[in-house]
Amino acid sequence: MELFAEVAKARSFSRAAAVLGLPKSTLSRRVAQLERSVGLSLLNRSTRKVELTGAGELYLERCLRIVQEAEVAHEELQALTATPSGLLRVNMPAAFATDVMADIFLRFSRRYPDVAFHVNLASLEHVDRVADPCDLTIKIGELPDSSRIARCLGALNVHLFASEAYLAAHGAPEHPLELSTHECIGFRAQANGAPTRWPLARGSEQISVMPGSRFSVNEAGMARRLAMLGAGIAALGGDQAELVQSGALRRVLPDWTVGPFPVHVVTETGLLPARARAFVDYLIECLAQGWQAPVLNGGLAR
Repeated sequence: MELFAEVAKARSFSRAAAVLGLPKSTLSRRVAQLERSVGLSLLNRSTRKVELTGAGELYLERCLRIVQEAEVAHEELQALTATPSGLLRVNMPAAFATDVMADIFLRFSRRYPDVAFHVNLASLEHVDRVADPCDLTIKIGELPDSSRIARCLGALNVHLFASEAYLAAHGAPEHPLELSTHECIGFRAQANGAPTRWPLARGSEQISVMPGSRFSVNEAGMARRLAMLGAGIAALGGDQAELVQSGALRRVLPDWTVGPFPVHVVTETGLLPARARAFVDYLIECLAQGWQAPVLNGGLAR
């Protein structure tokens, strides 16, 4: 069941074999034995990808619960002597990982030296589409309706930055409404190609503006680079202190923030192995200290 579940999540025998540390031929043979034992085809195989059959989808749902419960039960029996260990697989947005999470991963690794990490990075809207299976996904922004389990860790405030060259050429806006006349680097266009509005806040004062925009990107690292090159004003999360101190960027409208945007950790199940539970607890410990309005509801909640 565990081998089948890994193949089904990865949609690939090769990727699943790499995660499991097994030869691809062995994995394929074991899954074929499982199909013979249940008397149904669980996977549709092609040279390019693996897809679940209808029976496979039903079986995967049951398998995941059984495998996860077995893993948790095994860990609970060893809880008195065991510490979190094994490979922790996390999907998250690339820029958030670089700006916020790198230091957290390092400190967590020092606390739990038996945990190894595999971090998949993607753009904000594609973080759920990373092909490799994972234990946890970190998402920024509102969550779509989902059967998965999510916990809100806190809220990420985003600030506006531009280069000295851009501000020398165009001037610095003194009010958010002036952003409509500036070159701004948008988060990303909507599905119909329309630009995205920016929600700005100053204390209890809130305003939504449509920034002028020639560039719309879906990855904050690109937005930051464009801002440093003088392309316009970018909305950036995380710590930009080094770039500000070096003169590469300057804070724009410093009394205002964009957002806040909720940050969630998302899992397929509430039955998490010890390494994943420890990491979620550590995220809460770290992120709740410095983030605005952390939402901590005492346990994973749908």
